[in-house]
Amino acid sequence: MPENSQTPSNPALTGIRDLCPRCQRGLLFVGLLKLAPRCDACGLDYSFADPADGPAFFAMTIVAVPALAFALWFQFAYEPRLRMHVFVTVPLTLMGSLLLLRPLKGWLVCSQYFYKAEQGSIALEWDNTHQDRPSKES
Repeated sequence: MPENSQTPSNPALTGIRDLCPRCQRGLLFVGLLKLAPRCDACGLDYSFADPADGPAFFAMTIVAVPALAFALWFQFAYEPRLRMHVFVTVPLTLMGSLLLLRPLKGWLVCSQYFYKAEQGSIALEWDNTHQDRPSKES
């Protein structure tokens, strides 16, 4: 690790601001949702990052309740036809979800770096520590 590198004190803010989790100077993304191959400032390889479907899940979960509340209010206040919901409620829900994807993906990538997340590391540690214990079944 370079001497000027520092661990982010808040991975959520670092990721939301689209900054490298190690140096907090380089950019995380090269496109709308595409991660850069490495940091342009410190050279950190971003191949460790795999947020998978996490950003989409969180975005849909966060937007679902306000979207439903809006749809219910819209229905009871104006009693529109179904097609009005298609033209008003559905685009608002989609835009809300899409606007959250990039900051959430940045947050999850920075959290993976901050917490040194690895595939199956919790299960491997548990298996290694509980391997020598006798089972209670015998």
